[in-house]
Amino acid sequence: MDENRWFWSVIRNDFQSGNIDLEGCMRLLEKMQINFDEDHLKHIFKKTTDKQTGDKINMDDFKAVYRALVHRPEFEELFKAYSTDGNILPDGQLLKFLAKEQFQTEANETTALEIIMKYEPIDEVRKKRQLSFEGFIRYMNSDECSIFKSQHRSIYQDMTKPLCDYFISSSHNTYLIADQIMGPSHLWGYTSALLKGCRCLEIDCWDGNNDEPIVYHGHTLTSKIPFRSVIHVVDKYAFTSSPYPLVLSLENHCSPKQQEVMAHCLKNILGDKLLSTPLGGEVEMTQLPSPEALKFKVLIKNKKVGTHEQSMLRMEEEYIGEAEEVSDSDIQSDEDYPEDMSPPRTRSPSKRRDRRSSPPPQKKSKVRKTRIALALSDLVVYTKSQKFVSFEHSQQHQKCYENNSIGESQARKLARVSASQFISHTTRFITRIYPKGSRMRSSNYNPQEFWNIGCQMVALNFQTPGTHMELQEGKFLDNGGCGYVLKPEFLRDRNTTFTPRNVGPYSRPMSLSIRLISGHQLPPSAMSKTNKADPLVEIEIYGVPEDETRKRSSVVKSNALCPKWNETFSFNIQVPELAMIRFCVEDEVSLVNKEFLGQYTLPVTSLNTGYRNIPLISKDGIKLESASLFAHVWYYQ
Repeated sequence: MDENRWFWSVIRNDFQSGNIDLEGCMRLLEKMQINFDEDHLKHIFKKTTDKQTGDKINMDDFKAVYRALVHRPEFEELFKAYSTDGNILPDGQLLKFLAKEQFQTEANETTALEIIMKYEPIDEVRKKRQLSFEGFIRYMNSDECSIFKSQHRSIYQDMTKPLCDYFISSSHNTYLIADQIMGPSHLWGYTSALLKGCRCLEIDCWDGNNDEPIVYHGHTLTSKIPFRSVIHVVDKYAFTSSPYPLVLSLENHCSPKQQEVMAHCLKNILGDKLLSTPLGGEVEMTQLPSPEALKFKVLIKNKKVGTHEQSMLRMEEEYIGEAEEVSDSDIQSDEDYPEDMSPPRTRSPSKRRDRRSSPPPQKKSKVRKTRIALALSDLVVYTKSQKFVSFEHSQQHQKCYENNSIGESQARKLARVSASQFISHTTRFITRIYPKGSRMRSSNYNPQEFWNIGCQMVALNFQTPGTHMELQEGKFLDNGGCGYVLKPEFLRDRNTTFTPRNVGPYSRPMSLSIRLISGHQLPPSAMSKTNKADPLVEIEIYGVPEDETRKRSSVVKSNALCPKWNETFSFNIQVPELAMIRFCVEDEVSLVNKEFLGQYTLPVTSLNTGYRNIPLISKDGIKLESASLFAHVWYYQ
């Protein structure tokens, strides 16, 4: 095997017309399918050209650039430990590596051969059922060696349980792409959320001109988009990322006449995708259907008039009736909208009341009637919005298809004082949590505290980056990114005694050890004029209170290209089924100031064991193709 011969055969044509410049170097690396960070490549290229005159490099120089980017000492050390001669890895030795180092005890000769066929670039080596160092590098950088379990990249969970048994990826005020007060409403909010696998979109509907309902954040200066356009986007992208049911959570402020327009839009645009009658025509529902049974269906979440039986009778008789009146306490939006933004009124001196001499007038409770159009009401089947009164009230009166929306502040208080009742509630009913109205800048709360008590729809502002949105995206990487993750059994069992602060017999402790070995092509610091950073890594566990912890590596000075740590971190996790792990890379600008460089978050139960690469994601949620961490992961329960 002549690795040099292979290398020259790949690049020779690109040097036929002479030496190549930086752009030519980039093109050649792309042709070889090598990911690179431009800042790092420019720095390496400049160091190479500084040794000579001119701004071009020859074939030998290019090989040096290639090796600086690709040939990592930590990979070479592993390769040589199993190689028979330091040059090749026979299939038998590869199998030993898979079993001993990657803990793939089920691996066999076929597994090893598949890896060789897939990753070995040199024909004569591949034919001998061997792996060269070039092939080993490609394998170690592949998704197969990612820290995220490959089995969890596809749908592997039981999808035949009732809807309330799943965590459901949910968005708040999906139409907003900035703040809650003056920011733009945009169709991209819906497109983006759907492409991310979101399965519950929020649509705030208000009366518009020419009998066309509009979508915007009411009583604010946010811009407006047509309801009809939103539904066209839903129709186009509803099932692009997931085949499982999509819920449209309507915050309905429209008049009956425009509600009828909404119903017409939903039926005409969505067609067969829209679920408008119970599956199998059932009237008495005792259990919600499963995601599997509702595949490729759009569900409407809204208030509903009367019973399912009455809805079905109306449909059978093709009845078009007048809108029914429902009191505001039933139909008012569950959302906490911002306070009235108009300036406070001032009274003239003559009309001012002397507070010392007269008691304040008693407030009169004025109940405004809001009407629901039957045409829209009849489209609500399994997701009827029901105002939350109390856990006791729900236990006695709530139907399985009735869902509650609870603001984060109230939900947090209920979780603190009535965790057992809250969990019992979420085993029966879909519960949606939404951000408090004072989050004017579209900030997010920590979703983990509500997943811990089984809340299905923990709605976040998808447009706002940060740790909380990273937890959301990491949570729903699981189960093929389909937007539905089966809750742990102890959050589905109606007789459960689990609470986040008293896990009791449900604790299945995991001892987790992570040896952080190195980083590769980390994003340079914004403060650096070259390709430098002073990187450190924080490893955080999110979960039940007892499991929450954070550990930090040392700082590697002036090295974003290939920093080395070789530090081991140990964690004892009591409830791994709920735990999330986050790797965050920062540049230590100063002792009190750190710059975010990249992160990766995933469920603890999705961790792969062995030598694993950890991809990194930017603050904007974009994968940094060339950047990664390298670690050894080991755990037992």
